[in-house]
Amino acid sequence: MKGLKYLAAHSIPLATAIAIYLKGVFSYAAIFYAFVLIPILEMLLKQDSSNDSKEVAAKKKISVLYDWLLYINLPIVYGLLLWGLAVVSQQDLALYEIIGLGLSLGVCLGTNGINVAHELGHRKKRAEKFMAKALLLPSLYMHFFIEHNWGHHRYAATKEDPATAAYKQSVFSFWISSVTGQYINAWKLQTQLNKEEERPFYSLKNDMFWYLCIQFTYLVGIWLLFGVKVLVFAICAALVGFLLLETVNYIEHYGLLRAKNKAGRYEAVRAKHSWNSNHIIGRLVLYELTRHSDHHYKAAKKYQTLACHEDAPQMPFGYPTSMVISFFPPLWFRLMNKRVPKEMKELATGN
Repeated sequence: MKGLKYLAAHSIPLATAIAIYLKGVFSYAAIFYAFVLIPILEMLLKQDSSNDSKEVAAKKKISVLYDWLLYINLPIVYGLLLWGLAVVSQQDLALYEIIGLGLSLGVCLGTNGINVAHELGHRKKRAEKFMAKALLLPSLYMHFFIEHNWGHHRYAATKEDPATAAYKQSVFSFWISSVTGQYINAWKLQTQLNKEEERPFYSLKNDMFWYLCIQFTYLVGIWLLFGVKVLVFAICAALVGFLLLETVNYIEHYGLLRAKNKAGRYEAVRAKHSWNSNHIIGRLVLYELTRHSDHHYKAAKKYQTLACHEDAPQMPFGYPTSMVISFFPPLWFRLMNKRVPKEMKELATGN
């Protein structure tokens, strides 16, 4: 029953539910919890770098409990989404309340929506892949399924990967380059696949085309059911959701680059190419996303079995705290630039 510790990941949906139910200043509950309370807890609690034995990891791998802790995010996310849309539609809320609810719902869409979709998107079962795409829909980020799996995992920690933040690049600049770059890359990957399989643009197997149709239908449905005001609210919540993801992308590989060999090929992705954190709260809330090096070592490895690598670069704070710090570029650069390996700085600057 140790797996029940990952119920901590549902504390963000709980904070979102509090925001929707109580409104007023509590509309910001999820934002306060994720970016104030969690960072405080991360600084107070000890880190845990221990790894499970092979026997324990093998048992965890086949335990359905860990899978169902992911699956229940689908009804939770959609339940909170519909509840939030209904409240904004039916109740006379002040502007600050609507903004707070949009931020809180967006945080939930980013953590329990996109982050869980990221985990399920690496699975082999068709049902799990379907759930991954469904969880990406409210954030209007379904193309992430293609670009992340076939783009980012191939080019992570290279200048060819829009989801890898460059040395001395601010998070705000990264938002623009990563959002646009990943969307363009997703279309390139889809176009190449269409060409290889000789399928037309309007093929039933052209995922990017169907993502457009599904997301357009989703937005039209909200407009017809709730009106223009709620449509704008839903789009803003989606914006918060995918910018939260991009902020995580920013801190995961900031300044880290893979070298090329004499043949011009990139070295294999290694533990040193991802920033990691053993801060326990962030690990639980994000389903071990903070053990990112092991994830890139074997993408299909389930979250509950991810291990800490001794040679992986460690962040001075947990992921939630690091995300807050990234919003203040001078402070972020002061903390992180000195931690970027010298050889990677040279690759970045060409010196």
